[in-house]
Parts: sequence; C-alpha cells; structure tokens
Amino acid sequence: QVQLVESGGGLVQPGGSLRLSCAASGSIFRLNAMGWYRQAPGKQREQRELVATITSDGSTNYADSVKGRFTISGDNAKNTVYLQMNSLKPEDTAVYYCKPLGLAYWGQGTQVTVSS
Repeated sequence: QVQLVESGGGLVQPGGSLRLSCAASGSIFRLNAMGWYRQAPGKQREQRELVATITSDGSTNYADSVKGRFTISGDNAKNTVYLQMNSLKPEDTAVYYCKPLGLAYWGQGTQVTVSS
C-alpha cells in the first residue's frame, strides 16, 4: 500500500509563492517517476491536470501553464517530492495532488487558493 501525504497549501495573493510537499511511503519515489497534479474548482477527478513530473534520476517536465514559475524537486532520503510555486495566479487555484506516474495511488491533496 502506497501512502501519499501532501501539505503546504494555503491562501496566497497573486504574485505570491508557496512550497508544497508530498511525503511518500516506502521507496516509491526511488522506484517511480512522480507527478504533481491539480484539480481546479468545478472540474471532475478525470480532468486533473498534470503540471510537473520528476523521474528518479532528476529529470523534470512541466505543463506550459506553469513553466518558468513552478519547480519540482525531490529528496530521495526523505521520500519527499516538492513543488515550489512562484508568481502565482488566480488560475492556479486548485487542489494539488502528488502521484507516482503509472500507479493509481492518490493522496488527500492540499488546497491552494490564489486570491486578493
């Protein structure tokens, strides 16, 4: 059983920053690429957007909507994946989830609200 615990969300003004964390159980991060997804208000679970990915060797990829503003990173020793979010916009408002790519495990998510 894989457990994923996201944290670090909150309310922030446009232009602000947040750092999300995802603590994964076991060695899931060392064995699998990880992704950060988000589900915007009014969207269904199936419409979750993949915003960033990181492989076990540190290769990263980003959705165009966040490229240049978000940075994904990982700490193998802590089995933790991070998402540094800068220059936040109201359209970044969503519940953010981390998930191992190719596996159907989801955490509870963390709410990010960008509003003045």
